[in-house]
Amino acid sequence: QVQLVESGGGLVQPGGSLRLSCAASGSIFSFNAMGWYRQAPGKERELVAHITPLDNTNYADSVKGRFTISRDRAKNTMYLHMNSLKSEDTAVYYCNRATGYGSPWSWGQGTQVTVSS
Repeated sequence: QVQLVESGGGLVQPGGSLRLSCAASGSIFSFNAMGWYRQAPGKERELVAHITPLDNTNYADSVKGRFTISRDRAKNTMYLHMNSLKSEDTAVYYCNRATGYGSPWSWGQGTQVTVSS
């Protein structure tokens, strides 16, 4: 069973930056398309970025140009670099298999990102 652990969230002012990390229990990043999701209060969970096994990336329009997804296969870790953060980026962020590439594994606890002055 794959275990995913997200970290790196916190409170940041508008315009600030954060780097989220996703650690996995096994070597899953080399063979799976992985994604970062977020869920804001009262909203559905949405996919904001994903990366394929060939390192092709795709982003939701709302984060394009501000967020960058990457991974380190040797460390079994995936990252989400978030710049120019806005209040609407406030959400709990999760990592998992990208939508459309197979069933998701069990969801981790997520990491809270709060953008506020």
